[in-house]
Amino acid sequence: MLKAMIAGLLLAAATTTVTAQELSKSSAGAKVMILEPANGATVVSPVTVKFGIAGMDISPAGTAKENSGHHHLLIDQKLADPKAGIPADEHHKHFGKGQTEAVVELTPGTHTLQLVLADHNHIPHDPIVQSEVVTITVK
Repeated sequence: MLKAMIAGLLLAAATTTVTAQELSKSSAGAKVMILEPANGATVVSPVTVKFGIAGMDISPAGTAKENSGHHHLLIDQKLADPKAGIPADEHHKHFGKGQTEAVVELTPGTHTLQLVLADHNHIPHDPIVQSEVVTITVK
């Protein structure tokens, strides 16, 4: 019984520590934007996507630096949890080396693109710094 209580307390303490982690703060007025392609554009694949940023700096993943982060491109996806790490898959592209543009292969059809700036641990800032959603059509 005592072991079960201790295990429960340790689990509760570990969970509290993880959930109480403070999010990286973003600068007032910080913005990211998709410079190209334009919203409503018709393009061919592969698509070059150019990223813009204002009010914060770009720094590589793993580099803890105030008022900075790196880009994540969400393709046909919304951010599931702004307080959790962004996954890395075909719908969530990471640019942890500080890249400011990318070439992505997209199938023909309509697609949405959105940038999210995240900290050294791939967790969005507070308040979140994300672009408007851009909708494109791939021929």
